[in-house]
Amino acid sequence: MKRRRSREYALQILFQLELTGNKLCDAVLDEFWEDNKEDDEVKKFTYDIVSSTLENLETIDRTIQKAAEHWVMERMAAIDRNILRAATYELLYRTDIPSTVAINEALEVAKKYSTEDSAPFINGILDKIAAEALPASSGNKE
Repeated sequence: MKRRRSREYALQILFQLELTGNKLCDAVLDEFWEDNKEDDEVKKFTYDIVSSTLENLETIDRTIQKAAEHWVMERMAAIDRNILRAATYELLYRTDIPSTVAINEALEVAKKYSTEDSAPFINGILDKIAAEALPASSGNKE
């Protein structure tokens, strides 16, 4: 459950940064954690997701856009776009997390924070990313 909370917090931070145009910095994180009391383990995993997603955003967005064939990233709901970004980071860069776990966690977050149509939409894109990107890069298929 700690990792799920981290993923939810990561979504909230990524969403906030995108809407405000702010950069990730100590002040943003301090304010966020002031409102969300958590232990260091949750904070660390949240920070890893957010910072690494932002560091690799160009590659992540390109990967999502390729998998989303008939969708333009800017026209996706901001919540869905940021769920996809965080999950794609896990799929592409976190070989210690099985692809099925990354996808299932993204779907659970989508069910909680987005519309009922979002989970199937996100699932389709992430399944395609996992099928196309992972065998060539890391073999992170189960």
